[in-house]
Amino acid sequence: MIVITGAAGFIASNVAELLNQSGYVDLALVDDFSKTEKKRNYEHLAFAELIDRKAFFDWFNENHRNVEFVIHLGARTDTTEFDYGVFQQLNVDYTIQVWTRCVQYQIPLIYASSAATYGMGELGYDDRHDIVGRLQPLNPYGRSKNEIDKYILAQTGQPPFWAGLKFFNVYGPNEFHKGKMASVILHAFRQIKETGKVKLFRSHNPNFQDGQQLRDFVYVKDVAQVILWLMRNKPERGLYNVGTGKARSFFDLADNTFKALGLPTNIEFIDTPMDIRDKYQYFTEANMAKLRKAGYEAPFTSLEDGVRSYVNFLSSHS
Repeated sequence: MIVITGAAGFIASNVAELLNQSGYVDLALVDDFSKTEKKRNYEHLAFAELIDRKAFFDWFNENHRNVEFVIHLGARTDTTEFDYGVFQQLNVDYTIQVWTRCVQYQIPLIYASSAATYGMGELGYDDRHDIVGRLQPLNPYGRSKNEIDKYILAQTGQPPFWAGLKFFNVYGPNEFHKGKMASVILHAFRQIKETGKVKLFRSHNPNFQDGQQLRDFVYVKDVAQVILWLMRNKPERGLYNVGTGKARSFFDLADNTFKALGLPTNIEFIDTPMDIRDKYQYFTEANMAKLRKAGYEAPFTSLEDGVRSYVNFLSSHS
């Protein structure tokens, strides 16, 4: 049995779907299933059990002999939430409990870290272990993810395999429930449908023109493929970046959304809100050398192809 936490959410539901497509149906899905707006993310999946996240650890203690692998993607991901206590409980403490049981029962583990751990990128975007203690995340969410990375790297007892995945800007199907934390593509799609134009943040950095702020946008289907590969191949244990290795601009992203809809590009620039302006990242780009060296050879979906695929999905589900 494979356990997937956060299974009703964005990335995890795509992982569960890929596992189904790859022949894995003995899945234990863990989440807060009282949130009915997420039901369409998992109701079509083949699985063995649905487990409430609060009951998971008791279930795990009783059923660990049947568990072959844990994919822990459940987390609070709101980067605008500034109450660290929320992240301490749901991200740090919960993940420590997952880790502790995977060590105790010797079960392989993949867990979600984040590119938010890199802060402004002062030390680059390299998934090296020796810089983790010096990283300076910009918000409580990023800090919580870095605290877990630091905790795990300090442990002597380990599962037979583990990987902490530093996800960059993931986009794609099943994120409709994320509200303001959804990808810019989903917001752009909705803005175009409602107003015929897209609003992007103006640059407040003289080194970047408006709309030329750069991010490493990675399609969620590629993320799921990386997780499946790691589960099957179990390379060297450690932290791994999951991006494309190629930064693209927000203008490119919005422009391709218009193209996918067959509409002329119409972009308006607005000031970046003051409350996030001093913490705004103008560039992120994953160094993917470690994952490639570990043996992962599949190509990553281009922004053009990924946006087209996602827009087609949104058009057929809206």
